[in-house]
Amino acid sequence: MEEEIKEAHRDMCSISRSIDKIGDTWSLLILRDLGQGLSKYDEIRGNLEISPATLSKRLSMLVEEGLVAKEIYQDNPPRAKYVLTPMGKDFLPVLAMIMVWGNKYASPNGVDTQLVDKKNHKKVSPIVVDAKSGEPIEFAKLTFAGGPGNSPGKTKILKKRGLPLTAAK
Repeated sequence: MEEEIKEAHRDMCSISRSIDKIGDTWSLLILRDLGQGLSKYDEIRGNLEISPATLSKRLSMLVEEGLVAKEIYQDNPPRAKYVLTPMGKDFLPVLAMIMVWGNKYASPNGVDTQLVDKKNHKKVSPIVVDAKSGEPIEFAKLTFAGGPGNSPGKTKILKKRGLPLTAAK
């Protein structure tokens, strides 16, 4: 029964499907490290202090899901590096927002991680803004609505809850 409910949510919700693509904490940290320029298996393993079996499994999953690409850089012996795909690069702002939230609610000693500009080392404070207006998004004023790819099940739930089936233009 629980698996059926999870499957129904996955079918109806891009958030649920996205979480399935990303995986777990290790996957998030691997994406973070790749975004910071680490690319070789041993670099990632050393930085995360992760077991080889766990790292191999997570890298394979991230490659299969399309967030990471494996590129051979040496033939004899064969050696590969891992790089973010465009999909993986598009996930980096999500990690930045997790960091902002974590600094506020999960860092007992205050801010422990910051974003800084690579050239001038000035602190950057990321926020979520509307792409059309450039204005900061106030989530308290928003609700989730259906999109053009609504499934029949989601449409039924949205109607039942009195929520918009699609966004107004």
